[in-house]
Amino acid sequence: MATEIPRLVIAGLSGDSGKTIVSSCLLTALGQAGFSVAAFKKGPDYIDAAWLSVISRTACRNLDTFLVDPDRVLRTFVSSAAGADIAIIEGNRGLFDGKDVHGTHSTAELAKLLRAPVILVVNATKATRTVAALVAGCRAFDPEVKLAGVILNKVAGQRHRKIVTEAIETFCRIPVLGALPKLGEDASLIPGRHLGLVTPSEFDSDDDLRTKLAEIAKKYLQVDRLTALAGEASPMDVSPEERATKRAGARIGYFKDSVFTFYYPENLESLERQGAELVPVSSLEDTSLPELDALYIGGGFPETHAERLAQNRALMDSVREAAENGLPIYAECGGLIYLCRSLTWQNKKYPMTGLFEIDLTMHVKPVGHGYTALAVDRANPFFEVGSDIRGHEFHYSGPVAEVSPAQCCFRVDTGVGLGNGRDGLTYKNCVACYTHLHADGCERWAAALADNARHYREHRADGRHERRLASRDDRAVGRGLVPAPVRRQVRIVV
Repeated sequence: MATEIPRLVIAGLSGDSGKTIVSSCLLTALGQAGFSVAAFKKGPDYIDAAWLSVISRTACRNLDTFLVDPDRVLRTFVSSAAGADIAIIEGNRGLFDGKDVHGTHSTAELAKLLRAPVILVVNATKATRTVAALVAGCRAFDPEVKLAGVILNKVAGQRHRKIVTEAIETFCRIPVLGALPKLGEDASLIPGRHLGLVTPSEFDSDDDLRTKLAEIAKKYLQVDRLTALAGEASPMDVSPEERATKRAGARIGYFKDSVFTFYYPENLESLERQGAELVPVSSLEDTSLPELDALYIGGGFPETHAERLAQNRALMDSVREAAENGLPIYAECGGLIYLCRSLTWQNKKYPMTGLFEIDLTMHVKPVGHGYTALAVDRANPFFEVGSDIRGHEFHYSGPVAEVSPAQCCFRVDTGVGLGNGRDGLTYKNCVACYTHLHADGCERWAAALADNARHYREHRADGRHERRLASRDDRAVGRGLVPAPVRRQVRIVV
């Protein structure tokens, strides 16, 4: 089925080229002009996507062909952008930077998949005619990429802008559609920290931010020409997506507050399609878990909130007690930190939940950063032994002491995880790992969590659930691990 959606990919020559501010300014200007917009972020990224969601006032979707099959990525784009007047896709890193020397999974490959025109953002600091050579190189490097325009960033003044613009338009025959100056005090409109920008949940000046972004767009971007280019995008051929029918429900809690914000919308939506009722829980304000059938703890910044988390001992005790009683829990990165014994940050040690008897410490530089490939090699409540999982990690924390392989259910083939080639701490019906997964690329994850939740719900009332788990202790792996019933184990297909 041919589908026409006006769209642009905002790419760069490298990371920190200015893609996010250009995308944000453009989305703000389009929204104020009355356009309905759809926002997307290429690659595994929570924070930029969260900001684009706030700015566009719609859910920003991540598009990543490593985590998710390309056909599924295309269907996600079409279904999410349906009804919007225009879609803006922010790339990541440099235009041709991918997983390998061939640029696999790069922004350029995504642009070709989406058949979308590319706007290249170029940091012009201390360069003039050389910028034209860089643009010409990008155009020649892969002629299948439709390089439709350039936006300059950090120009020093009118003379600088004029020379660079004329050089690009003369020698590359590509229009320059904007030129942002060095913005001075506005250069960091959103504060940053060790993982990049702060999250929107920790920023309370959204209206002021939009005002500044709109002013920048009005002064320095040719919004009308950019909109016209978006309308020239070629039609896409996309087959309709089939969705599974909802099953019987279960109450699945998830931490939702200023600490834990790293959730792909598709992960939560996948649980809902499995019949789950999602119940938000605050790690800072709630003192006990509500009545739940399972718990999902995503990533975030527990280190910056470590003191407040530790002060809410009552909730940590409630989580640990629920886990001991068989509550299924799946935790990623920040969730792993929350469930460990302690976290050391800035020379201070904070007690955590203590479900897993490991201590973590924060480092100055990232411990793990990039895509991960895992092989499930030990029994666990969610994944069948022998299955493979693709994900990504970005963490500055790591174990103080080496983690025993017997404590983990994943072998790390690509990435770092907990170190020693392992990830996926296991205890009873709980798994905690540094790897983040995307539900569209690991389709059975949501079904497994929902199945475990329903099983827990069915049997906890009469006490059979705890006895059933205890009867399987002879198959336990590591400290207290009890796998889910064999009939409920699933195979992950990536």
